[in-house]
Amino acid sequence: QVQLVESGGGLVQPGGSLRLSCAASGDISSINTVGWFRQSPGKEREFVALINWSGSITFYADSVKGRFTISGYNAKSTVYLQMNDLKPEDTAVYYCAARYGSSSVAHEYRNWGQGTQVTVSS
Repeated sequence: QVQLVESGGGLVQPGGSLRLSCAASGDISSINTVGWFRQSPGKEREFVALINWSGSITFYADSVKGRFTISGYNAKSTVYLQMNDLKPEDTAVYYCAARYGSSSVAHEYRNWGQGTQVTVSS
């Protein structure tokens, strides 16, 4: 079992930045990929970014490429999502998830955090 705890959400103006954190604990050896997903009311949970254990592989959704950066993992078992140039359409609950093997498909992840709200509004 892997426990995931997100933090760092909040209210930010358009064009602003936030950094989300995802701390992993428990049976860390059973996972090698951490992904970030987001969900806004009435919409499906959508993929945002993922990173592998060594940090050598990252992958982003087209909607966030060039604005968001995923990093971390390995020694500190913490993954970060740096979000820059935030837009109102980025407003959502952001979740981190973990699994063994790379995937951008939400239902292929069994381990999920509780989520953190990000609101982009003036």
